[in-house]
Amino acid sequence: MTIDYKGMIKRCIPDKLYLKIMYKRMVHKKLNISNPLTFGEKLQWLKLYNRNPQYTIMVDKYKAKKYVSDLIGEQYIIPTIGVWDYFDEIDFDKLPNQFVLKCTHDSHGIVICKDKSKMDRAAARNKITIALKNNFYYFGREWPYKNVLPRIIAEQYMEDSETDELRDYKFFCFGGKPVYCQVISNRSSNETVDFFDMDWHHQEFTGLAMPYKPFSKSSIHKPINFEKMKQIASILSNGMAFIRVDFYEVNGKLYFGELTFYPASGFGEFHPTKWNIIMGDLVVLPEKRKCN
Repeated sequence: MTIDYKGMIKRCIPDKLYLKIMYKRMVHKKLNISNPLTFGEKLQWLKLYNRNPQYTIMVDKYKAKKYVSDLIGEQYIIPTIGVWDYFDEIDFDKLPNQFVLKCTHDSHGIVICKDKSKMDRAAARNKITIALKNNFYYFGREWPYKNVLPRIIAEQYMEDSETDELRDYKFFCFGGKPVYCQVISNRSSNETVDFFDMDWHHQEFTGLAMPYKPFSKSSIHKPINFEKMKQIASILSNGMAFIRVDFYEVNGKLYFGELTFYPASGFGEFHPTKWNIIMGDLVVLPEKRKCN
């Protein structure tokens, strides 16, 4: 058995020191925790000093469904087909031809199956099994993920017939108010990132993808359920200094995606760079604790 000494040492580094090291490595700037100004710096502050046990439920891809359903109604929840602790517990004969497998505790353990007869189960098993062993908290010290129970869920496969994809509508909410909508398109080919304000005016900035993603070359129409998205985003972000609320629109119907406290783990940046300060100004931190 190989012992991962490097990983063990990394886990022993205190959160604040670790974030300072990672911020310098990823953003190439010194992290200012005592007086954070940029969007990324304030997300690091929130990781360290804004810890609510409820956040663990909100990021759990299984438990979050009930949490959100209780607030806005189950009609906005993507149906769950099954939930398991291990990959080998999955009875694929009982799954539909198309489905999505997700790990409940991270952002990378996902397998999209469009045709069960062509599915590479060995590759899927390897990907999911590796993901189940990882604690997502340790990469970016995103505290809400630390105690999420690693499980696998199968969800109904979703695709919009007009766009032939599942386009993401991600609402950046500040103090319970949605301010910008990030639209991610063409995930399976040449991914693009665009931002719109709440009147659906296209913005000059992009981010926070790593590496940098360009604007879409085609016009992005306002989703049919845009006003409803804004309303629900306000409900789900109530009382939060910052949270991102994600939606999908599939054949005219609105679905909740997920809740994200730290987009790109706070290590991504906006372009032009002035928007790192502009977006940072929108994050009003809770009463600061001593953090020098």
